[in-house]
Amino acid sequence: MGAIERGGYRFEPEFSVIEQNGAIHVYNNGEFIDEVTFSFNGKFPELPQIEKLVDEYCEQHGIL
Repeated sequence: MGAIERGGYRFEPEFSVIEQNGAIHVYNNGEFIDEVTFSFNGKFPELPQIEKLVDEYCEQHGIL
């Protein structure tokens, strides 16, 4: 699963299948800004789940 770019920000998801959780690391101009944590079921998180978290983060932080 690759990075998502929105409004100059880069969102890099990573996850642990064993622990069934993950995080999306948020970068702006290469600088780490924030971490959004999440949990999931199955072998890996579904792309729509990741995209929804990114969309919600962008809305909350005024990222277009």
